[in-house]
Amino acid sequence: FNDQYHNEAVIGKIGLVGKKWADRLALSFNYSHFYKEIQTGVYQDVVFGEKFRKGHSLVPSLEYYKKNLLVRNLDLLLTANYNHNITNNVDTASRAYNWRGDFYEKGSRGEQSYQNSESKNKNWNGTLKMNYHIGQAHTFTFSHVISDFERTSRSTIGASSKFTDFSIPKITRKNVSGLSYRLMPSDRWNVSAFAKYYRQYNKGPVSQNTDGIGNYINLSNTASALGYGAAGTYFIWKDFQVKLSYEKAFRLPTTDELFGDEDLEAGKINLKPEKSDNVNLSFSYNHQFGKHGLYAEAGLIYRDTKDYIKRGLDVLGGTSYGYYENHGHVRTKGYNLSLLYSFSRWFDIGGTFNSIDTRDYEKFLAGSSLQESMHYKVRMPNLPYRYANINANFYWNDLFVKGNVLSIGYDSYWQHDFPLYWENLGDKDSKNMVPEQFSHNLSLSYTM
Repeated sequence: FNDQYHNEAVIGKIGLVGKKWADRLALSFNYSHFYKEIQTGVYQDVVFGEKFRKGHSLVPSLEYYKKNLLVRNLDLLLTANYNHNITNNVDTASRAYNWRGDFYEKGSRGEQSYQNSESKNKNWNGTLKMNYHIGQAHTFTFSHVISDFERTSRSTIGASSKFTDFSIPKITRKNVSGLSYRLMPSDRWNVSAFAKYYRQYNKGPVSQNTDGIGNYINLSNTASALGYGAAGTYFIWKDFQVKLSYEKAFRLPTTDELFGDEDLEAGKINLKPEKSDNVNLSFSYNHQFGKHGLYAEAGLIYRDTKDYIKRGLDVLGGTSYGYYENHGHVRTKGYNLSLLYSFSRWFDIGGTFNSIDTRDYEKFLAGSSLQESMHYKVRMPNLPYRYANINANFYWNDLFVKGNVLSIGYDSYWQHDFPLYWENLGDKDSKNMVPEQFSHNLSLSYTM
């Protein structure tokens, strides 16, 4: 019911390889078009019968790679792409629908909010990566990633969005530089250390009204930070490997978190980057018994996060929407288990199980130094914390013609139920829960 989706793409790539001045030079071109019907709002009791979104993208990109650039053992990789995207959000029906598809005519237009808007997104991305090798054991790497995003919007029916002023462009620029050193004296162990510098500039409209609608002014902010970390791996014996890593990490807000989607999501221009201390420890076993292969892995995860970016839901002017905000202090502890068995080139089966526990460690309420939070050390809401998947594949090699392969695949995903809001507040019997999910997929492919 009002949930169709289709996406068509044309992709072309042309390039040169093996030249004195370039090991690889490639130019690619991607044009895509999509149409998506919007079935529901951010709350599942809000259903739409005619609301839809459509758009198209034009993406040219360039890649250049050269080994031994100017001096021996200095490798260079450069990539650049430009994404020009137009998206239309259309909500003009004067009907109210239920989940059965029944409707009644109402006096106003727009199932959520009357709109026929167009957003133009322009996004430049570039990467530079240089590796310098000293012998077989030492590698120095420098990388830089730059991203420049701008969105302008207009309404074809003369009514602006409830959350944005279409006359003010939304801009974000990200720069991340990294420098790392890796020591790999043998195949048995290696260790690396790295540092990263983050910088983000955001600019966009912010409402000066208490209800968040209208009276917009153009505000900007800049955030910068220095991150660092180290990682190592060691084969205790031939098939048994241990890995350990630590990172002082920063996650820069995404464009949707900053600016929304001009429809169901409202952005927040002054979001701060997430700051976290991350530790990962894993053990893996990989062995081949003749035609039989076995892989097993167990991993531990710990994250201590400040300014955690949390998604919330709200209603403004009769319209429900999602939004993002920084939440003071969050800790995540968890583990994951993986197991995979394979038989020759014919069959494999495996699965993973994840338990990720994310809890609120902000002891006092925001803006208060005295009132303790009622959900201190309580699990964060609206987040799954146990989920698993199983997949199996059968391969019929050389079917009909030598080299051709028939593949039959099965995969499933399980996720437990979890509360939409804080689990320790309210009556357990009447809580809003995201229900348990168990899905299955079957695929068939023939490769020539």
